[in-house]
Amino acid sequence: MRHSESLYFDVRRLRYHVRHWPGDADRRIVLLHGWMDVSASFQFLVDAMSQHWDVFAPDWRGYGESDWGQSDCYWFPDYLGDLDALLERIQPEHPVNLVGHSLGGNVATLYAGVRPGRVSKLVNLEGFGMSATQPGQAPSRYARWLQELHAPPRLRSYPDFAALADRLQKNNARLTRERAEFLARHWGREVDGRVDLRGDPAHKIVNPILYRYEEARAIWQQVSAPVLWVDASESEALKRIGIGAEQYAERRAAIPNMRHVTIPDAGHMLHHDQPETLAARIEEFLLDRA
Repeated sequence: MRHSESLYFDVRRLRYHVRHWPGDADRRIVLLHGWMDVSASFQFLVDAMSQHWDVFAPDWRGYGESDWGQSDCYWFPDYLGDLDALLERIQPEHPVNLVGHSLGGNVATLYAGVRPGRVSKLVNLEGFGMSATQPGQAPSRYARWLQELHAPPRLRSYPDFAALADRLQKNNARLTRERAEFLARHWGREVDGRVDLRGDPAHKIVNPILYRYEEARAIWQQVSAPVLWVDASESEALKRIGIGAEQYAERRAAIPNMRHVTIPDAGHMLHHDQPETLAARIEEFLLDRA
């Protein structure tokens, strides 16, 4: 298992934790994790890479070892602002290779459209946006948000790390016990004799601002970097979000310079399920000089 070190940066009034796997400085990657995940989630992917990449992976605000946000909910603009500030610290002078999973893939793709000159290549792992909304949904969305502020959600706690590992395996039958125990130690922390998740419960509060698909698509169309769009053969994420096959094809088509690959025998957490296959596809793409 490749060793990582913890770096800390002051980013937009928050103390940000960034996991760093030191490697060759001319082969640098920034990995962006998904919702309710942490940077250590990429350990298996980093271990599977054949090249000695210099890898940075932040814990998004409100996750892992990073500070919690100072508001009642989380939204894409803050992640974009955080990423922009972090890249100024990690690689200020040259475009960077971005790899994002789920939420991280959404943020990375938006960033590549807003700041096209800052991204060399982009790998989007199951980050295909949210379901489209209509203005008429706004009143009920605001009402739901206000209601959730009155009754803030709580994250489940576990009696010990073994119980958390059990839960991770229940959620993902492909996850080995060894990997589940590793993840449990990074997803959870001991608090008063129990294990709590390393995350702000406010992530569970609905955002009052509707997801505006047309705006997101307009940004995706500005992406100039080559893009590897990766999905998993057994993922149910599209179904959960409510994106049909035709909508999914339309979203992929919005990216100007895009390759599409599917990882077999993998669910949404494809970097846990098939890290070797995924690493090979990512490295092939990043090292391609075409």
